[in-house]
Amino acid sequence: MSEDTETGAGLREQVRSRYAGAALAVLGQADGGDGCCGDAGGCCAPAGTLSALTDGAGASLYREGETAGLPEDAVSASMGCGNPLAVAELHEGERVLDLGSGGGIDVLLSARRVGPSGHAYGVDMTDEMLALAQANARQAGAANVTFLKGQIEAVPLPDASVDVVISNCVINLSTDKPAVLAEMFRVLVRGGRIGVSDVVADDHLSVADRAAAGSYVGCIAGALSRSEYLAGLAAAGFTGASVTFTHEAAPGMHSAIVRAVKPSA
Repeated sequence: MSEDTETGAGLREQVRSRYAGAALAVLGQADGGDGCCGDAGGCCAPAGTLSALTDGAGASLYREGETAGLPEDAVSASMGCGNPLAVAELHEGERVLDLGSGGGIDVLLSARRVGPSGHAYGVDMTDEMLALAQANARQAGAANVTFLKGQIEAVPLPDASVDVVISNCVINLSTDKPAVLAEMFRVLVRGGRIGVSDVVADDHLSVADRAAAGSYVGCIAGALSRSEYLAGLAAAGFTGASVTFTHEAAPGMHSAIVRAVKPSA
C-alpha cells in the first residue's frame, strides 16, 4: 500500500471508489467485484449470503415484507450490516437523517414511517450512489426525501435540524469517527436520538488485530471497540448510550446496534 492510501484522504477515496462501483454494478454499467465484505458475507450480512455489491445481501437483514414496493435497485444496492429502522422507533412527522445513504433503501423506508408530515434526508459522498438513490426516490414516488452530497464528518445540514440519525454499516468506514459523532450531536434537536447499525470490535482486540481482520473497504479494519464507541458518544455529549452485539462478522468483530440520546436540557 502506498503512503497516500494510508492517509485519511486515500482511505476515503478507496471507500468512494468501491461504493461507486457498487452503484454502477446495480445499474448494470460495471462489474461490482467483491462485496464490501466479500462473498462470505462478513459485516454486511450473516455468513453464507452472496456479495452485497451484486446481490443485495444487505436486504436479507430487513423484516419480511418490509422492503415490499421499493424499487428493485434500492433493494439490490443494500450493503448494510443491520436494520437501523428496527431500532430507531420512527414516528409520524419526524425528520430523519441517514448517514452514508447509498442507494437510498433506509431513506425510503424512513420516509414511509414518518409520513407526509415528516422528512427523510440522506447524505452520501459518492456521486454514483446519489444518482442511484435519486432515481429510486423518483420511481418510488417519495416526495418527502432529500439526498445531499457530503461527507458524514461534515453534514450539510444546519444545527438542530433532525429528530433522529440513523446509519447502516458506514460509521466504521470513517477515518475521523469523533467528527462523525460530533456531527450527529450537532444536527440533532435536543432530545433527539440515534439508532445506528455498525461494526464494533470486542474490547480485547487491538487496532492491529482489527487491521488484520480486513480492509477499510471491507468494513472491519476501521471498527471501534465497544468501550471506544461508548466513550466517543459520551465525549460528543450523548447520554443513555448502548452498544448491543447482534451477530459476529469475524472473530471478535460484530454487527451491532448503537443507541444514544442528545440531552433535552
